[in-house]
Formats: sequence, structure tokens, C-alpha cells
Amino acid sequence: MRRNRCDKYFLCLTVLAFVLVVSGCSNRTAKGPGKNNNDNALSRNQSDSFETIPQSNVINKEYLDSYKPQKTDYNFYFTYKIVHSWWDAVALGMEDAVRQFEEKGIHITYDYRAPEEMSAYDQVQRIKKAAALNEYDVLGVDVADIDIVTPVINQIIAQGHKVMTFSSSDSGKENGCNRIAYVGNTHNMEDGMDLAEALCRYLNYKGKVAMLVGNEGAPCHEDRAKGARKVFAKYEGIELVDVKYDEDNDVKAYNFTKDFLAAYPDLNGIICCNMSNSVGAGRAVQEAGKAGKVIIVGMDHDERALKYMRDGIIYALAIQDCYSIGFDTITTAVKIADGVLPGSLYPEKTEEITTVFYQKDAAGLLRSLYGVID
Repeated sequence: MRRNRCDKYFLCLTVLAFVLVVSGCSNRTAKGPGKNNNDNALSRNQSDSFETIPQSNVINKEYLDSYKPQKTDYNFYFTYKIVHSWWDAVALGMEDAVRQFEEKGIHITYDYRAPEEMSAYDQVQRIKKAAALNEYDVLGVDVADIDIVTPVINQIIAQGHKVMTFSSSDSGKENGCNRIAYVGNTHNMEDGMDLAEALCRYLNYKGKVAMLVGNEGAPCHEDRAKGARKVFAKYEGIELVDVKYDEDNDVKAYNFTKDFLAAYPDLNGIICCNMSNSVGAGRAVQEAGKAGKVIIVGMDHDERALKYMRDGIIYALAIQDCYSIGFDTITTAVKIADGVLPGSLYPEKTEEITTVFYQKDAAGLLRSLYGVID
């Protein structure tokens, strides 16, 4: 479906908040992201004791490099794991890249689609159908499950299509995947380790912790969980008592957290490995009156999670630079479409930034990301 991408609420709000000046998108004929794209209390003193990082690190405004595209029109297909505001933020960077190309006379359209519930089998069907249309210069896949999706990527490449991976989950050469390049987070395990270290440090390296992962088989979620386990195993005083997969759903995360609190009355902390489960965990801990007693660390920039962090219910959030992921996805797709292989003009894997923020950062993040002023 061809539609204007800038009519989506999240993007409009975020464009305004980030002041990226992308209001000129009303004259583009692009196919858009959004929620219809399926085919169908921690004390302030304690928090303030940690050094924090300026809010400008949430987003790094980018500009096109000196590469000159070989065509004037490009058409891309991108499929990501699940309809979710995290990927709307990635689309913001895509929009800005498209706008900058448009100013240079390069017209880019793209499909950006995902299911309402994550399914690797759904993703396989989507990329097969997209390839069969033979109308896309590049297919981009945010890999839902390495084992299931990799063989299909290789099959499509063998048929002559150009495939990249992007966003939060790669399937690389080490997995036998022949994808051309990956744009996104290359350090999910390290992000999990950073969050686990923050939690352990706050707990003085003693206590019982639980973990909410997300989608079983999703590389980014599994890698964060793996990194967290690695850190917890270092400290004799830390006991990982339970792990649940909430399918990147805040309601399921809420229910699992209630189960944690009931089963482990002496629970000290929860680590959350995706954007949704921080919200569910925060809600459950708040309702139980255990803010500041059960310490939560989690991922990314959901407005509700940022408010929980502001209010001392969530201790720390590791926020990825979604804008850069989206921007670099478009610029890399153009080069791939032109037949340029990874090398001096772009890397096989990017290294986008993730920054850990604490309570004292929350008000600034809410202002810059959502225009929330308290």
C-alpha cells in the first residue's frame, strides 16, 4: 500500500520533539510505517550518585555522505519483527534520509511492514512474497529467528535478489547467512551486560534477580539475556531465580512480573531485555508498592518506561539510537542497490550507539522525545 509516512502520530510527535525539520515530507509518495502495517521508588539521591550522559546522545543528526547514487529512483522492502513504537523511531531516521535524497533529486519509496504479533514464519512468507514481486531493489530483514529465516534469505539471494539485514537483529556470516550487510545494533550482548552490571552494582552484588527476555529465538533479545547471564554468573551473591519470555508484550510482562513478586517475596531486581517488558515490569512493581525495593533495569525509550524512570520505579534504561539505524539503513540500501559491496564506502556491520540513562536524565528525555513538560 502506497501512503504518506508522515501522518503517523508517533513520527509527527517525534519529529517535532527532535526538531529534525522533516516537515517537507508531504510531497513524497512513499509507503509508510505504523500500526496498520500488518497485512491486515528509587530515591533521587541514590540515582543522582551515578554519572550520567547528556541527552543529546539519544539521537545523532546525520547527513548524506558524498556517494552519488547511480539511479534517480529506488524502491525498497523492509520487514521488521512486530508493530511497535521502537520501529517507528527507526522509521524517523529512514524518513530523514529519504528527505535528504529527495533534495538531491533521488526519489526513494519503500514498504515497511510487520505483523501485530511476532512470527518468524510470518516473516518468511513476507520476504518470499516481496521477492516474487520482482519490484524491489533491496529487501531488508530484521531477523525474527536466525534458524528459521536464514535459509530463506539465502534462497532469495540465490534467486538473484539483494538482501540486507537491519534494525536490531542480524544473521551474519557466522550463521551461514549470505546477507550483504547489516545496519543496526551490533552489541546487544554488551548492552545486556551493561544493564546487568548497573543492576548488580546498585544491589551491592547481592540479591535475587529475575529476567524478562522477549521473543524466544530473536537474536537481539537472546543476546541481551546471554550478556546478563554472563554478568550474573560472575558474582557469587547474585542469584538468577527465574526467566520468562514475554513475546515483547507489556501485558504479558506485567503478568510475569506479578508472578515473580508472588513466587519470590524477597526478589531484589528485574532485568528487562526489550522495550515492552520494562513497561509491564514497572507497572507491576508500582502496583505492588515495591518501587525502590525491586530494582528494574531495561531497554529503550517507551514514554511510559521513561515516566517510570522519572518517578523512581525503573532505575536505568539503555536507549539505542534508532534514528541512526533508520538513516543508515536507507543510505546502505542505496549503495547495495547500486551493486556496491561492503568496504570503504560502508561497513558490513554498523556500530550504532546505545547509552545507559538514569533517573536524573528522565525529565530531559521526556521533553526531547515526547514533549512532556512537568
